[in-house]
Amino acid sequence: MSTALAPSRSAVAGVEEIRAAFPALLRRHAGLPVAYFDGPGGTQVPQQVVDALSDYLLHHNANTHWHYPTSEETDAALAAARAALGDLLGAAGDEIVFGANMTTLTLHLGRALGRRFTAGDEIVVTELDHHANADTWRALERDRGVTVRAVPMVGREGRLDMAAFRSALSPKVRLVAIGAASNALGTINDVETVVALAHAQGALAFVDAVHAAPHAVMDVKKLGCDFLACSAYKFYGPHVGVLYGRRELLQELEVPKLEPAPDEAPDRLETGTSNHEGIVGAAAAVDFLASLAPGASRRERIVAAMTELHRRGDALLARMWNGLAAIPGVTLYGRPPGEPRTPTVAFTVKGLDSHAVSRGLAERAVFASSGDFYALTVLRRLGLEKDGLLRAGCACYTTEGEVDRLVEGVRQIASAS
Repeated sequence: MSTALAPSRSAVAGVEEIRAAFPALLRRHAGLPVAYFDGPGGTQVPQQVVDALSDYLLHHNANTHWHYPTSEETDAALAAARAALGDLLGAAGDEIVFGANMTTLTLHLGRALGRRFTAGDEIVVTELDHHANADTWRALERDRGVTVRAVPMVGREGRLDMAAFRSALSPKVRLVAIGAASNALGTINDVETVVALAHAQGALAFVDAVHAAPHAVMDVKKLGCDFLACSAYKFYGPHVGVLYGRRELLQELEVPKLEPAPDEAPDRLETGTSNHEGIVGAAAAVDFLASLAPGASRRERIVAAMTELHRRGDALLARMWNGLAAIPGVTLYGRPPGEPRTPTVAFTVKGLDSHAVSRGLAERAVFASSGDFYALTVLRRLGLEKDGLLRAGCACYTTEGEVDRLVEGVRQIASAS
């Protein structure tokens, strides 16, 4: 039975109403209800997303572009999904590309863009980046002879050094690739300024929004970026990647593709048969977010929902940050509450590696991830490559009581170490 929230409402849904949509929240471990703080690595999924996946597979499953009902229904479902993800990102449906995940899509895009670059061209990345948004472009150093420059992060707070960024720009720069938010530290970057500076030098701008998209309103037109990538499983959907690209760029890129494959954007960037059920589920995740708030259109409802969820996330972040900061032996990383950031807290406990802390919390039915989160450069800069970070992220279903359980669990673990 679907637990989709009603589309007509006068206010944003409360946390208990939201939680009722997530069957995973009924799980118990060690006799306790599970508190999920692993959302930065992948959120839980509402029932209506599972229902959409199931309905597609059971009643509409077919390959595309053939002349019988299930194939035509699949074509319509994929077009509807592009429109839904376009509404999430502030884009047109024909500017949305689907793939296995953000990493695969970015590598694919990197191969296509690399065919435009030659020796002596430059690409600018940052030390805050997930390696999917760094190693993709570094591969072009080997393949195309380009030079990749990394803008440093500043201090334990993980701020982007904007002076260094400006210094890295020159007419040789062909691409600037930046994370909208650090998946390790939660730092939100000033993407709009970065994109404008890149364009002023004639460079393209690629944005990794995997960590930002679940927590903030995405508007690719306002940002002005040429490409933006995110992953549906970070905002309550299945394991599907999403790439926005300006329509004219998607059409003109020399992408790796098979001769008989479609040559029109956005299909021309999607290799082979796509994960149709996952794409349908990604659209259902967008509709879930839109169902949380009032508005005259899906885009308006998404903006209202994300704005309120960001406000709630800020409050949860402050509660978590202040609680952890009061524990002897705990060191916090990233910007403090009140500054541009997501509700994701990274910390260490003196005398313990991050995996030991994660296991200790799991014994208390608090699930939080540990390690480097594929943001290895951040860990190296912090001197934490060996022991890693403990990362706890709040989602739309996180409660104040769960935050308190996390803080109390860390207090007990720290006092016993």
